[in-house]
Amino acid sequence: MVGPAATLRAAIGDGLVRAPGCADPLAALLIQQAGFPAAYLSGFALSATLLGVPDLGLISLDDIAGAVRRITAAVTIPVIADIDTGFGGPLNVRRTVVEVEAAGAAAVQIEDQLSPKRCGHFEDKVIFDIDEAVARVRVAAEARRSSDTVLVARTDAVAVEGIDAAIERARRFRDVGADVLFVEALETVEQLERVSEALDGAPLLYNAVEGGRSPLIAVDVLAEHGVRILIHPVTLLLESIRAQQVALAALREGGAATDQSIMLARDVIAADAAMAFHARASTLP
Repeated sequence: MVGPAATLRAAIGDGLVRAPGCADPLAALLIQQAGFPAAYLSGFALSATLLGVPDLGLISLDDIAGAVRRITAAVTIPVIADIDTGFGGPLNVRRTVVEVEAAGAAAVQIEDQLSPKRCGHFEDKVIFDIDEAVARVRVAAEARRSSDTVLVARTDAVAVEGIDAAIERARRFRDVGADVLFVEALETVEQLERVSEALDGAPLLYNAVEGGRSPLIAVDVLAEHGVRILIHPVTLLLESIRAQQVALAALREGGAATDQSIMLARDVIAADAAMAFHARASTLP
């Protein structure tokens, strides 16, 4: 039986994989039921959903590993896990990859920001020296216990040192074992084209953040420029916030807050199937 990591690796080789962001099993279930081939555990969404705080390095390894474990228990599609900076020095990076891979992640994404990190579309980022950043990616690559597990290496150097420095980092990340390269916060299609050409067609990840620094680019254009994973890390989070604000405002005014019934949730989480299973299992000899 082919596992999620092998499935994701094969899909990246065949074309572009779209992975909406999630922070919990319910969102991951919705992603799977909508027909997407993968889900992305977003550090931004996890920080907001689990702790109610901004993406400023406040979540922990246990938070991420626990979320991966719960999500992969609920869905069968591959899960790409954002592991931030790896939560410390080289030993921490190694432990983080081992823990998150063991929790069921098909891919892990590590970045070159100094801790405490911040969302890639925030200001005032600080990054590791290039040699240390490369060493950390190498540690992450070597820590994988399965050759199927995909390593995504992200650099935030565009906003800090410029596009040339970012390309050099991505090139060196590839040389030490990164499977997919993530040059964060590109601001034009021309920059994406330049990155793709400089990296000789290596698989790229593109981050589609509504209102972020990077433009929302058509899927066919992204694929043409070497993008093999397209993440939408905060789309569901933004819609969830908006929908809940609207419903709460309606409740406060004394009106109807939704035109849905509990049957919607009952269907999504397969409540009837669970109760039917219990009834059958209870009568078995």
